Amino acid sequence: MTLLDFWGLLLSYAYAFGLLLMVEQIGKKAHWPNFVTRKIIHIGAGLWTWAILFLFDHWYIGVIPFATFILLNYIFYRQQTFKAMDGEKESPGTVYFAISITILFLIGWRHSSDDLLYLVMPPIMAMTWGDAMASLVGKLKGKYHYSAWGTTKSVEGSEMMFLFSFLAISISLLILQYAHLDMHIQAMPIINILSIGAAVGFLATITEALSPAGTDNLFVPLLSAFAMYLLV
Repeated sequence: MTLLDFWGLLLSYAYAFGLLLMVEQIGKKAHWPNFVTRKIIHIGAGLWTWAILFLFDHWYIGVIPFATFILLNYIFYRQQTFKAMDGEKESPGTVYFAISITILFLIGWRHSSDDLLYLVMPPIMAMTWGDAMASLVGKLKGKYHYSAWGTTKSVEGSEMMFLFSFLAISISLLILQYAHLDMHIQAMPIINILSIGAAVGFLATITEALSPAGTDNLFVPLLSAFAMYLLV
């Protein structure tokens, strides 16, 4: 373990617990509903994956924070440790999200020129932004609802899922391309990037709509990554 690895671990855990405690306290004082604080934490956790790419010298050290949060999130869920993240009626979606992030980083990140980050970052960002906005808009503005596998969703939420998944995937690919973080997409034309964003965004939307009890946190990133593999 190098000094950078050590500081990467320290910063990752400090960020994670700082995010949880901050949103917990602000949520209580501002009287935010649980679904709002939960999605703020969801977005904050997802965005930290970008920092992981630069905070570690060794990939196998870099995956440790998300891997350990599989267990920690399960404990938090069972014990209802953080009300801002796990309400009594919530599913263990945070556990599934940590699992999917860990799997994708293990598959696509080796801190080398052969990295397959197009399989990692766009799917994670689709779940980070698409799911969060779908939930927030669906609960706050949803008028037309449908049910799948015992879970009620809204048409408005699904529209936001597609829009923000498309944007998240497309922007992530552009970042990877222009920052030279993934050589596999270096020469990809913008029209291809937007087409892939739309296609995978649509798949992510269908997957989110059909996934029961928080399992969208697992299936959306993994199936989106598989679609990215086929399309790129």
